[in-house]
Amino acid sequence: MPVHNRFADLHADITAWRRDIHAHPELLFDTGRTSGLVAGKLRAFGCDEVVEGIGRTGVVGVIRGRETGSGKVIGLRADMDALPIEEATGVPYASTAPGKMHACGHDGHTAMLLGAARYLTETRNFDGTVVVIFQPAEEGGGGGREMVEDGMMERFGIHEVYGLHNRPGAPVGDFAIRSGPTMAAADMFTIHVEGRGGHAARPNTTVDTTLVACQIVIALQSIASRNVDPMESVVLSITSFRTETDAFNIIPQTVELRGTLRTLSAEVQDMAEAAIERIVTQTAGAYGAQAHLDYQRNYPVTFNHPEQADFAGRVAGAVVGEDRVNTDTPRVMGSEDFSFMLNERPGAMIFLGNGDSANLHHPAYDFNDEIIPIGCSYWAALVETAMPVSG
Repeated sequence: MPVHNRFADLHADITAWRRDIHAHPELLFDTGRTSGLVAGKLRAFGCDEVVEGIGRTGVVGVIRGRETGSGKVIGLRADMDALPIEEATGVPYASTAPGKMHACGHDGHTAMLLGAARYLTETRNFDGTVVVIFQPAEEGGGGGREMVEDGMMERFGIHEVYGLHNRPGAPVGDFAIRSGPTMAAADMFTIHVEGRGGHAARPNTTVDTTLVACQIVIALQSIASRNVDPMESVVLSITSFRTETDAFNIIPQTVELRGTLRTLSAEVQDMAEAAIERIVTQTAGAYGAQAHLDYQRNYPVTFNHPEQADFAGRVAGAVVGEDRVNTDTPRVMGSEDFSFMLNERPGAMIFLGNGDSANLHHPAYDFNDEIIPIGCSYWAALVETAMPVSG
């Protein structure tokens, strides 16, 4: 089906929901208002079941089709949380919460899935069951992991699961997807360097942790340039350099470094983690200091299962035209905790063009309301194509 007329009729309502969520951003699992709004609308639409508190503050709605003989159950997921960023859009519906804003489009994702849920409860033109999933804490909190560990897949009998994310810079309404590794695993690490502090005028009496930490930062860049196959992808970034003093004349006793590693394969991830450990400890030792690595594997690779990725691309093509769907979009080194759901069930994440907007996680970013009917139509078409009614 192309863009559905029903979503043109609902466009103003869905836009109003989106802007209300945008004006009241909430972080991580602290999504009480948003979760309550979602649950209230799902009940008002007539969902057969609405469950709150999955994965702490997640919401799940169950919609049974006109027929259920197929026994098929498909999950559709949207994320709800915002970011700790001060908004700079100047729009009338800008954030009313200082230091918080929807800078990644989760307000739009939530609104589009709500719009699809309203349509699906009205028509029920499918044979099976739809589970609409509204997830908290995508932005670093692992809300997808929490919902999975809460038994969501088993509790609702989900067979396949699909996600959608907007993409700034891509033409409005164009889709992009690929099979296999699509977004990177995101690991986080902290490096604690300890030496011997002292007076900056007498560095010879110290073990200069600033010097040691700088050498570690430089040496870590050799992992990507000299340890990893050039045909593989890896990004290592040091993002924080802290000492316990701001004085001009003190060499600090300790330095703390923080950073992230992004990879697209388990082999590269394992190799890079081992290399970080080796470089950190041996570089520090060469200068008479000590260093400890605290390494945390956070979000796994977002892996689109080939059969489901192909299906999602064909559905998108039916909505907007095959010429507006890129089925071999480049991999992205950003991460996405929808990966936890894809590790449990086959499925796929697709991207929808947001037009010429500011980039994700930028204070001037805003979700483009023009794409709402397209995103809603994609969800509806996916359900009705995957679970057609007989006759």
